[in-house]
Order: sequence, then structure tokens, then C-alpha cells
Amino acid sequence: MVDMAVERESMAYDVVIVGAGPAGLGAAIRLKQLEAEQGREISVCVVEKGAEVGAHILSGAVLEPRALNELIPDWQERGAPINTPVQEDEFRIFTESGSMKMPGFALPGELHNDGNYIISLGNLCRWLAEQAEALGVEIYPGFAAAELLYDEDGTVRGIATGDMGIGKDGEPTANHTPGVELHGTYTLLAEGVRGSLSKEAIARFGLRDGRDPQTYGIGIKELWELDPARHRQGLVMHGFGWPLESDTYGGGFMYHLEENLCAIGFVVGLDYANPYLYPFGEFNRFKTHPDIKPYFEGARRVSYGARAINEGGYQSVPKLVFPGGALIGCSAGFVNVPKIKGSHTAMKSGMLAAEACYAGLAGETPAPLDRYQSAYDNSWIADELYAVRNSRPSFRWGMALGTAYSGLDLWLRGKVPWTFHHKHEDHETLRPASESARINYPKPDGVLTFDRLSSVFLSNTNHEENQPSHLKLADPEIPIAHNLPVYDEPAQRYCPAGVYEVVRDEDDGGARFVINAQNCVHCKTCDIKDPRQNINWTVPEGGGGPNYPNM
Repeated sequence: MVDMAVERESMAYDVVIVGAGPAGLGAAIRLKQLEAEQGREISVCVVEKGAEVGAHILSGAVLEPRALNELIPDWQERGAPINTPVQEDEFRIFTESGSMKMPGFALPGELHNDGNYIISLGNLCRWLAEQAEALGVEIYPGFAAAELLYDEDGTVRGIATGDMGIGKDGEPTANHTPGVELHGTYTLLAEGVRGSLSKEAIARFGLRDGRDPQTYGIGIKELWELDPARHRQGLVMHGFGWPLESDTYGGGFMYHLEENLCAIGFVVGLDYANPYLYPFGEFNRFKTHPDIKPYFEGARRVSYGARAINEGGYQSVPKLVFPGGALIGCSAGFVNVPKIKGSHTAMKSGMLAAEACYAGLAGETPAPLDRYQSAYDNSWIADELYAVRNSRPSFRWGMALGTAYSGLDLWLRGKVPWTFHHKHEDHETLRPASESARINYPKPDGVLTFDRLSSVFLSNTNHEENQPSHLKLADPEIPIAHNLPVYDEPAQRYCPAGVYEVVRDEDDGGARFVINAQNCVHCKTCDIKDPRQNINWTVPEGGGGPNYPNM
């Protein structure tokens, strides 16, 4: 095992930020803006587990520029990679043979995209990182924050990055380099959905006490280069219905960017009940719909990726502040589900946390970040999420009733005297396989539909082969002894990267559970959906994972 007596180097900052997404970079930029405005110097660093900023960023994405307008009002003049305003806005209800386009006047405001832009969120984050570094922020890509550090009184005092060069056997290799401790007066966790340090902080400090469970979706996305004759720059299409059954929440999207590029994706709510459901297979089926397929004739697939999405909304946002730090962005879960957007709320949360940090450092003794919680409670983020709080939980009644109620509630802007609640964790919702119907998924054709392994290849996913698996089983017996007989081991299907396999022994009929950690695209679905919560996603060696271009 690793010799824990090896002394790690340490560096001290006023604020340490984990994650270079919209929230983390928004916080870093705002801190340095306050430094310039008020003249009090502040040291800020951002650690990012991806090999470069943007490598692990995946979103649709349609950007509502509200927070960016507040943070960097002259972003257009500065050359932000935001080039495609929404020109056409379609919302469709799909059946197996066709679809119905909803008239614009029938859709509540949350479902309109006037003034929004189709973007690559990864490219926007790369640009934001340039703005942050120009202001003096230190950004360290390729370093995974593996450990929270605590003072003797339990206050978080920063993070430690993971060791490099640990072999599969847990022993240091010839290339071993100890991790580095980054000490911060404040530590902001902006890891994204289901981050390992955020999960630890939420549990340790009871941040979810009195809050609903978080619920999630798995979003799968491809980027295609279309035939110019079939490309409609500025088109945004959202839809639901087929191929999902009426008891499963989810739907598809298609966004036409510049340069004949098109992002197509599919989201499945991870509270689904049928263990035979295969989210990647549902995405493949969606692409074959007669109103979708023609767009991709003569097209070329460019990239692939997947990530989990927070869907709990207002009721599921945990307490945001803990001793020594706070949760920002998707670490807390600020996605506006009916709007299908969270980048603007994430960025704004980072800005609010930055203002609390800067004010908290003004005195001789750093102040708790309670003003961040108060600022969120009184912000347009909270107002926006509160107004749509009943939309997602209403779909527990099924797609038809959920759509009817949600539509009415959105027209009323949530001005009803009740709040629906999420009653279950997503891992609690699976039915036994014996009570569930198998779903027939056609074999991929290699032209429009594909298998998972060829898709993972396009994500540029790579992990150092000789390292311990970052996917930890609390009990190695559970997958075969429990999950296989009860649920036909759903990890075989819910993982969008083919990480998990049940391999049968032809000689004795036995089975073993195989983890192909090299394939992992860091979506966190396994950590969320495993029915016994037996899989714990942890950070691999820094720089490992996908390397998404233009996603």
C-alpha cells in the first residue's frame, strides 16, 4: 500500500476551487474582479481533474446568457465562443411513427429560447479560463482533488490532489509522485454532478437534512457534422414521448450549431423502474425516428459523451455552506429542469459564493460563508427554481398527467400553495426483473446507431492502465449474489460506456462481474443507480477520463 508517511508539498491560498466549470470559473473571475474593484488582494486557485479545462465538460447546450451578462458584460467584444443565436424553437411530442409540433403560443415561457445561444459549453469554459488567468487566477488542469483536508475542529482547510504513479496493486511505481495539499481559507466545491468530495461534505455536515433527496437523469450526447443541405443553423428542438414508456421521464434534443455541426442527445430520468431499460439503447432508437433520421443522411459522427444531470430542483438543493467552504454549481444542483438549463444558475451561484468569500476575508478572522446561503435564498436562482418546483415531481403520475399538470403549473409560474416532494432516491425505484418486461433494442447499424465501445472511442477517454480502479465496490459479492438474480444486474445497461459486464463461465455456468474502468466517461450513473449503493465513484489519476472536443 501507499506509504502515507511521505510528506506532501503544500500551497496556501485564500480560496481553493475544485472544478473548472461555469460555477468554479465564475467564482474565480468574480473574486478577482472584486480584488480589482476594492484593492484588497486575494489568492485564488482552481484545480481541474480533466487533462485541460473543458475536457470533462458536457452539456447540450443552449445558454441563457443572464449570468454571463452580469459577470462579463462585454463578452461579445472579448470574443467569447458564442456564435449561434437561437433562430427556430421546436417542441415536439413523439409517437413511434410521427410527432406533433406544439404551437409556440401554447408553450409556457420556460420552454422558449428567445435570446439564448447554442454553444459548446466546453469551449465556453476554455474561454472563461483564459479570462480568469488574465486576472491572476492560478488554474491547474490534470490534478484531481481526491481528499478533503480538515482542521482539528473539523473545519475544511483545503484539498489534496491524488497521488500519481500508484500501480494496480496499490504500491507506488517508479513514476510515483505524491499529491499536493492546497490549503484554502475557503474551499468551494464545483465538481459537477455527484462529485466525490461534495458527496463527502454533504454527508459529513448533514447538508441534506430537511431537504428532499436529489434525483438525476443520464444525458447522452453526440456531435455530428451534417450535410449542409440538411443543416438549419440556430434550430433548437426538444421533445418527449417515444421511445420511452409512459412511466419513464425523459426526452430528446437536437441543436444546430455553426459550421454544419449538430448536437443530438437523449436524457432518461434515473428514477426509472424497469431494470431492463438501456438508456444508450433508447438514444439509438430516438435517432431512428422518421422525423429525426433524415437530418443525419450523409452526416459524420464527430464525438460522443455522457453525464448525469441534477433533476431534483428547488426541493433538493442542500444547505450550501459548511465550515470552511461551500457547494456551488451542480455540486449543489441548480438545474431548471423544464427549461433544461443549468449553466446560468451554476455560474451565478459561483458569483454569489465569491462575493461571500471576499467579504468574509475582510476581517482579521475569516467569517463563515452564511451570507452565501442568504444571497442564494434571495437570488433569482432561487426564484427561478421555486417557480418550477412542481414540474419534475409531477411526472411520478406518468407522462400524460405529468405533462398536463406541469404545463398548467408553468403557466401559473408556480404560484400554487403546495410543493410536491421527491420521496425516493433513484436507486430505490427499480422493480425486480421478474416483474419487468424485457425491452427489444435493435442491433446498431454502424451508420446512425452504434455500440458503446465505438462511441467511447470518440470521447477520447483514456486512463493510465496501471492504476487502482477508481470504481470501488463496497462488497464485491453483491453484483452476482444480489443484483444479478434480483435485477439482472442493471449496471450492464445503465452505464453509457460499457464499463460493467457480467461474464458467464461456459464450463460451469457461473458468472463474474467485470469492471472495465478504462472506459469510464465519469458520468457517475453507477454511483447513483446501483440498487444497493455498492459502487462508489472516486477520482482516478489526474488527467484521466474523456477529453471532449467541442462538447
